[in-house]
Amino acid sequence: MKIDNSGSKEEKESLFTKLAENEIYRKIIIVVGLIGIAFIFLSGLFKSDHTEAKTVSSPTEVSADQYAAQLESKLTDIVMRIKGTGSAKVLVTLERSTQYVYATEEKKSNQTTQDKSDGTTTKNEANDNTETTYILVKGADGAQKALAVTEVQPIIKGVVVVCDGGDDPVVQQNVISAVTTALDITSVRVCVVKAK
Repeated sequence: MKIDNSGSKEEKESLFTKLAENEIYRKIIIVVGLIGIAFIFLSGLFKSDHTEAKTVSSPTEVSADQYAAQLESKLTDIVMRIKGTGSAKVLVTLERSTQYVYATEEKKSNQTTQDKSDGTTTKNEANDNTETTYILVKGADGAQKALAVTEVQPIIKGVVVVCDGGDDPVVQQNVISAVTTALDITSVRVCVVKAK
């Protein structure tokens, strides 16, 4: 038994021929094709932005000492630009190091039991359980690590600025204002003294 497909091929060819000969259909096909190409181009742009965001969002391991050293360097540069300070040295102390908040998953279960005896006494017992687990992801090396959601910067305990103009009240106030604004801390945490 042989199936004749020649009729269906002729129908397909005549349909394509009709579409190609009709000017309105040709324009529609061209517009649809251009829209498809535009979507492919745009998806390529979004895909590359998404991969860049992944690499940027991964937490960088910066120790508390490195963080304090970076702050000291930046603050020294700023303080030395204030009129009347002269040469300066800055010390930043931290309360704690950088902390990471990790993604967790909570499973809650409630269990209630009721005991009745002789229809007069009822005893209810409720048992609530909560289980918290960290969400793990595989790294490039195959090791599993907890998924970091956010990074909490170290808290600044205090700043000491030693500069040549540290005995001038105007210079002291300018330095304190600059440091408190830069670090978003209170002026109580900043000490400005004159260098010897």
